[in-house]
Amino acid sequence: MDNISINVLVVDDEEEFLASITKSLSVRNFKVVAVNRGEKAIEAVREHAVDVALVDLKMPGINGDETLAALKKEQEGLEVIILTGHGTIDSAVECTRIGAFAFLQKPCELNELLDTLHRAYEKKQKNVEEINERRIKGILKSKA
Repeated sequence: MDNISINVLVVDDEEEFLASITKSLSVRNFKVVAVNRGEKAIEAVREHAVDVALVDLKMPGINGDETLAALKKEQEGLEVIILTGHGTIDSAVECTRIGAFAFLQKPCELNELLDTLHRAYEKKQKNVEEINERRIKGILKSKA
């Protein structure tokens, strides 16, 4: 998986963290789009190819769980990882119910984050394959 470049959307209202994680991922061959609000995240998935989104839970405006739901609706097959310093068991359960791939606590070890991003990317690839298979089956049924 070292040869591929994963497109990651990072959504966090903490500017220093956003800059730091963007740099850490970019030097590891990730293509990063970084935004500081949920509203901007929705615009970003409309404008950029995104494989995995990394979303903070507590943000002004649209918070993380609302952003998660909107991103999943906007881009079929997208995987979303919640990364937060304000998480509770209830919020983790709710985000998982909505469709989060994983729920990580800040501060998160970089290796754990990288592993989770790679696993989410693999899941996204499977999602795309399943979506394409359903579309092909639908086309074939309509022609039968």
